[in-house]
Amino acid sequence: MALNLKGRSFLTLEDFTPGEIRYLLDLGHDLKAKRRAGVCDPALKGKHIVLLFEKTSTRTRCSFEVAATQEGAHVTYLDAGSSQMGKKESLEDSAKVLGRFFDGIEYRGFGQDIVEELAAHAGVPVFNGLTNEFHPTQILADFLTIREHFGKLEGIKLVYLGDARFNMGNSLMVGCAKMGMHFVGLGPQELAKQMDQELIKRVFAEARKNGGLIEITDDMGSLKGADMIYGDIWASMGEEDLIPKRAELLSPYRVTEDTLKATGNPDILYMHCLPSFHDFETKLAKEWKDKGVDIREVTDEVFRGPHSVVFDEAENRMHSIKAVLVATIGK
Repeated sequence: MALNLKGRSFLTLEDFTPGEIRYLLDLGHDLKAKRRAGVCDPALKGKHIVLLFEKTSTRTRCSFEVAATQEGAHVTYLDAGSSQMGKKESLEDSAKVLGRFFDGIEYRGFGQDIVEELAAHAGVPVFNGLTNEFHPTQILADFLTIREHFGKLEGIKLVYLGDARFNMGNSLMVGCAKMGMHFVGLGPQELAKQMDQELIKRVFAEARKNGGLIEITDDMGSLKGADMIYGDIWASMGEEDLIPKRAELLSPYRVTEDTLKATGNPDILYMHCLPSFHDFETKLAKEWKDKGVDIREVTDEVFRGPHSVVFDEAENRMHSIKAVLVATIGK
């Protein structure tokens, strides 16, 4: 049954019911099928969307631009050097001005409080393209990918290896709790202790309500029975100085062929939000290798192997974002 999400902002999956998330996934699936079939029925014709990027991106920018354009909308891109937001103009004032010009506002940058304040004052839907705390559009793409491969979300066991303290760990926990999945945050205890404890309480309660399960552990035995293994880079943008310490701490959680075998599942799938350090062909990985530090969170064998669905995920960013745009500001 269709739900009415018109005028809603998309800031975190905590704001949406399981039924609403399922509706967005169904819509993303349908829009993807229509695109591949060559069906053109633009739902955003005459709409205008602004993308505010304080952090750079490949997939998020391209996904929003292509998704909006395919549905008939016009897109304006503003990076940190192209806007007065937060510098010569307050967030509130910027939000009120942009809300007069545009039908929707996407923000990718730093604190969740920024995107929340934009939404409070814009008067139009605001979309979270990534903050320090949450990355909800990525989770929609991930869940669309999981459903394509398994036909369901309920009961799927997803193990996130590494540092679950920030946006990806938080958002995967929330999404899994909402959809009755089994989430395992597998990484060093010293990092797990720094996770948002209030969020964890809410997520545990949500998981109990929806038949899901949440685990935070450093026990590699928790890999057993996993359906999906999820990886992420060990240091986010702006944390490059922490790379040596992170590599030392997280190298036991690098995803290898042995990691996949430890699940006992011959059909195990590997996921990653990208970008990934899986070889030494990038400038950063090569520089650190020359210094004796291996920053790869996954081996090339796994990343390029038959269990990897990372490029399915990457494509699904566009289809899931299109669903959010059509559902909230479409005709």
